[in-house]
Amino acid sequence: MRYFILLLTTILFSNSLFSQTLDPVKWKASVQNETEDVYTLSFEATLDKGWHLYSQKEAQGDEIAPTPTEFTYNTTPETYILIGETIEPKGIEKFDNIFEMNVKYFEDKVTFTQKIKRIDNNLKEVKAEVFFSVCDDEKCLAPETVDFIINLSGKAVENKGDLSSITAEDKQKSEALYVAIKGKDTFPSEEVEEKGFFTIFALGFLGGLIALLTPCVFPMIPLTVSFFTKGARDRKKGLFNAILYGVFIFVIYVLLSLPFHVLDSLDPEILNNISTNVTLNIVFFIIFIVFAISFFGYFEITLPASWSTKLDSKATSIGGVIGIFFMALTLALVSFSCTGPILGSLLGGSLSSDGGAMQLSFGMGGFGLALALPFALFALFPNWLNSLPKSGGWLNSVKVVLGFIELALAFKFLSNADLVEHWGILKREIFIAIWIIIGIGLTLYLFGKIRFPHDSPIQKLSTARKTLGVITLAFVIYLVPGLTNTAYANLKLLSGFPPPLFYSIYEKEAHGPLGLNAYTDFEEGVKAAKAQNKPIMIDFTGWACVNCRKMEEQVWSYPEIIEILKNKYVLISLYVDDRKALSEKDQFEFLKPDGRVKSIRTIGDKWATFQTLNFQNNSQPYYVLLDTDMNLLNYTTAYTPDTNEYLEWLKTGLKNFKK
Repeated sequence: MRYFILLLTTILFSNSLFSQTLDPVKWKASVQNETEDVYTLSFEATLDKGWHLYSQKEAQGDEIAPTPTEFTYNTTPETYILIGETIEPKGIEKFDNIFEMNVKYFEDKVTFTQKIKRIDNNLKEVKAEVFFSVCDDEKCLAPETVDFIINLSGKAVENKGDLSSITAEDKQKSEALYVAIKGKDTFPSEEVEEKGFFTIFALGFLGGLIALLTPCVFPMIPLTVSFFTKGARDRKKGLFNAILYGVFIFVIYVLLSLPFHVLDSLDPEILNNISTNVTLNIVFFIIFIVFAISFFGYFEITLPASWSTKLDSKATSIGGVIGIFFMALTLALVSFSCTGPILGSLLGGSLSSDGGAMQLSFGMGGFGLALALPFALFALFPNWLNSLPKSGGWLNSVKVVLGFIELALAFKFLSNADLVEHWGILKREIFIAIWIIIGIGLTLYLFGKIRFPHDSPIQKLSTARKTLGVITLAFVIYLVPGLTNTAYANLKLLSGFPPPLFYSIYEKEAHGPLGLNAYTDFEEGVKAAKAQNKPIMIDFTGWACVNCRKMEEQVWSYPEIIEILKNKYVLISLYVDDRKALSEKDQFEFLKPDGRVKSIRTIGDKWATFQTLNFQNNSQPYYVLLDTDMNLLNYTTAYTPDTNEYLEWLKTGLKNFKK
């Protein structure tokens, strides 16, 4: 019985992993009689959580763009006419760096409406067709078509097609799509794990540690700790107050993120809309330039002195726990000239990502924790204060270094605005050139070749300055290939930060991903693999697939991976959303397992059906390793942002091919 249960569990688990055919959207149609001859047709789409349905207004002529939703009606002037266009709600709009355009989509539930006017009084029903594709944060599904027969008396049903229309030739062409894949039980599909908010928390913590080393915060550590530990009559009470002071610093910075949660609850996409607003990005650009100049020492940004004075007096007069809270709040205000730019970077980074307000809270929490820890730790171990370096000119050097960083970050916001408006002023290579100039400036400063207003004369370069100078120079050298039109221009460590590879001053080849030699027909690719005695990698992809582009730019571009794809495998890239029509002789009717008839009219129809039929999967990206006898060489995989994991997956396929 134990072995039977184990066997049954294994079979069920393997099937659950392999069978990933998704159906995240449900359509239904209805009709409303407005006047005697005017009707409103309604098409309601209900989407599973996390899935997006795209607007009708997307750029249809651009290959790298979301698949727009399209409605088609069997109207003829003699029967009925359309009144205006199909109307859709406002939806959600944001700029997408992968598509290099503003994207409009819908979540949860959306209804499209179309008014019609009946011309022929004998007209009883109309036929409508909706063509659409949906995506989530990791994958896109191949475009689908749903047909409706709408009776003007009020009934609307999905048209599953006429089974009698399927001919023997259709059946033969359908059978030709099927490939007997061997080894499915040996290599079940692997699911990709999601990542949490640890990274943004760690970055916030790092930002807090940097803020500790600024002139506004560092001198406050020994003063504040001494105030609590020496000023209190009871050492335990002083210790408690110092730790409480640190706790309040942490709480204050977390509280600063709460207003963004209110905005997020009113509109889940408002933070993304803010981050992609052209005007706000230009404002952020100007603010960061101002912050940088301030850090260079030409002027100082401070909040009104009356604010900190009032809070300080309240802390003194009230005392107790509330007084300590106001002391912590005073520190936050007084140190703003140093912490503000760092917090601004954290805010800008959070708004530009998909994590929204929760990601901002994690970042602010990490920042507050880093600021709070020294006050608590030095209160617990006061002898550590003796090991702290003395305040001096090095603190100003920290501010200047931060000024260069702020200057570099400023151009990220200008780049966002440039991408949205297609100004073309900050193409990828120009952006990288600006960073190289800033990096050279920072290198010269660290080696004492450049001085700013508050810098003390350098008698001797410290080890820290030399080390940081060498690191900065190495980073500048790393950036240089980004100016070229070569395979080394990708700069994987900065992936997602500069403008995308295709937003370039160079003309890019469109032959295959990253210029690879990719077959776009399965049979042709298999013939090539047999002739070259190489294994096959099938790349189920789409022009409108965001994560397909991410995989190509961030993972495939890794030197060892692109070398393997170029020389060790025959790459077959099958675009499931390709709208190019098949020749008439290649078009046919396909009977789906659910009893519906699917018309195979386009290249995308063919490869989407091919994927679902043979691999019980309809999401992209989706990767399959095969030999020429159709044996699986490894488990099938999907979006895998981990370069090492993907590289190992490819290498395992090669080893199994040699066996």
